Amino acid sequence: MIEITHLCRVYGSLVAVNDVSLTIADGEIVAIVGTSGSGKTTLMRMINRLVEPSSGSIKIDGRDNREIPAEELRRGIGYAIQGHGLFPHKTVGENIATVPKLLKWDANRIKARVDELLKIFNLDPAIFRERMPHELSGGQQQRVGVARALAAEPPILLMDEPFGALDPIIRDKAQADLLEIQRRYGTTVVIVTHDMDEAMRLGTRIAVMDKGQLQQFATPAEIIAHPATPFVRELLESGDRALRLLSLRDVAELIEPGDAEGNPIDAATSLRSALAECLWSGRETLPITSEGRLIGRIRRSEIERAARFDNFEGAQR
Repeated sequence: MIEITHLCRVYGSLVAVNDVSLTIADGEIVAIVGTSGSGKTTLMRMINRLVEPSSGSIKIDGRDNREIPAEELRRGIGYAIQGHGLFPHKTVGENIATVPKLLKWDANRIKARVDELLKIFNLDPAIFRERMPHELSGGQQQRVGVARALAAEPPILLMDEPFGALDPIIRDKAQADLLEIQRRYGTTVVIVTHDMDEAMRLGTRIAVMDKGQLQQFATPAEIIAHPATPFVRELLESGDRALRLLSLRDVAELIEPGDAEGNPIDAATSLRSALAECLWSGRETLPITSEGRLIGRIRRSEIERAARFDNFEGAQR
């Protein structure tokens, strides 16, 4: 559990974070969203003390993070950033192994962990372990960056705009990968984003920041139904409400038995992306796969019905 209490960060006359309090439960994904300069990145970076607070406190499992030596604290918290931050002179395997080596893991354990993570991210170890970062696509670099952050099995993962530079298709898959990893390991994830749609898809709860202040901290459904301030309402109005509702749910919820024509989509795809595929391809039904195996289909009519708020209310991830 991460307990943030009356947290402030002041730079001269600028109050970057102003009296923020919130609690993040174990195994939760919290998305911190806001415009540039809202204080969201500063707030997150105070968790691993890359930024020191001016006042207030952060407790991790009941222990003030200032009582933990900074090096020890950061080794226990995964950190992934936009641009991936891979070491260009190290292979993919060496990048992922960085923190386990610092922790003096056994060489066999390190190799097993590197290969495990590469397989989880659909990167064949025999092909990718010895490649250099410049030989990877942007999406592959992103996956390696997250794998490196997870290598030492940290209970907490911080992510600062990790998907911002990816194109929409790769970004959608990267988000699905993150959700699958989080479900598998139960990692507590704090992700900073400027994109409300991304926050809605990933966050079990969303912290909306503006001018250093916490505007609302609630589930995606609660924020859509009851925006707490004009700023939150304005963020929501920048996109279509029905599409935001669809982004909160996965195709897996509406699968039915049967076949369908055309290219399939994965069961972890959001309903919003599935509707876009229906409209783009002109299809009324889409085949659905999981781990490469056909498991059913989904109807466009059912996706459209799910976009109605009275059908959605209460259906949260």
